[in-house]
Amino acid sequence: MTVLYLADTRFPIERANGAQTMATCRALALRGHDVTLVVRPDTTAPARDPFAFYGTTQPDRMTIRTIGGAPGTHLRRLRFLAEAVATATMSSGVILTRDLGLATFLLRSPLPGRLRVVYESHGIADVVSAEMPTLLGRSELVPSPAKLKRLARREALVWQRASAYVTITRALADELRARFGDRLNVHVVPDGGAGPLNSPIPRIQQGPRAVVGYAGHLYPWKGVDVLMHALASLPGAAGVVIGGHPAERDLARVRALATSLGLDSRVSFTGHVPPTEVIARLADATILALPNTPSAISERYTSPLKLFEYLAMGRPIVASDLPAIREILTDGQSALLVPAGDALALAAAIQRVADDPALASRLVAGALALAPRFTWDARAERLESALMAAA
Repeated sequence: MTVLYLADTRFPIERANGAQTMATCRALALRGHDVTLVVRPDTTAPARDPFAFYGTTQPDRMTIRTIGGAPGTHLRRLRFLAEAVATATMSSGVILTRDLGLATFLLRSPLPGRLRVVYESHGIADVVSAEMPTLLGRSELVPSPAKLKRLARREALVWQRASAYVTITRALADELRARFGDRLNVHVVPDGGAGPLNSPIPRIQQGPRAVVGYAGHLYPWKGVDVLMHALASLPGAAGVVIGGHPAERDLARVRALATSLGLDSRVSFTGHVPPTEVIARLADATILALPNTPSAISERYTSPLKLFEYLAMGRPIVASDLPAIREILTDGQSALLVPAGDALALAAAIQRVADDPALASRLVAGALALAPRFTWDARAERLESALMAAA
């Protein structure tokens, strides 16, 4: 099958969406599909090789094409949309995108019968837009009622017209059905990870000093602030935090919180590291944390890449008890789940795992058993049903 993946983002990019896009396209190509990834050019000079950046190789059936390199945010978006539509109308394949605005643009075209669009939803746009200012603590980002209505109209149009519709969680699919009615060809396809490691990370003996690891972005709803408060109540525990975009203020915010809690000697911050180094940095941890706080994004719209990497690492996982997380993890079997946003409950779970080697081993075994079900190849296999429905 021929697949045209359209992503209005510079590429490569230091965010999870870039890693997810690359891994998804590559996995589809390795399964025998002809995949063209259409993105904006890299803004770094000299331009980076995307495959080298993500620490992988280029499959024979995958190509990357850049379009829409105009300067300025507004002009760049318009140029990308125009060139993406031209590319799509000339393609004989299935179009895959997670860009709501682009999907709306394509599905409003005068040639809807020729455009077989599979839309991959990572959240309901107007809900996310309304919630984000509170999550970020930035009142200047509060959207206007007109914008929220516009986003809702786009969601409804794409839900009605897309040839197939993909969501990353069952909770998101259920919410869309409740809001817009039922439709055919809805496929729940969570994100993925590399799967079982070729060289397993050596087991670290649980001892009196637990080392809690976290990898990923440091946005407030990711819960790293909660993790800092949990570690502050565990004088025998240490932490390693991997991530934090240098152009954003979240790393400085969390560092300042750690300092105010007296954690400077016990918590290390790596800042942003290349994707190829994350697993090695996490190897120092004895426990891995996924401490998301309550929000629509965390509860229904998240399929975190770190979770699927954690599964294969041979470390016990402590995570927030949220619907989207429960779609993957089971309390007491593959992780300990704690009330989201509750630092004392998170601390108690960390201490419980540190004090009980038998429990830690059971959780590790449960997570490792899940890992093969959530590889990038498994994701591509699930996506194939949506692509075939569209074709």
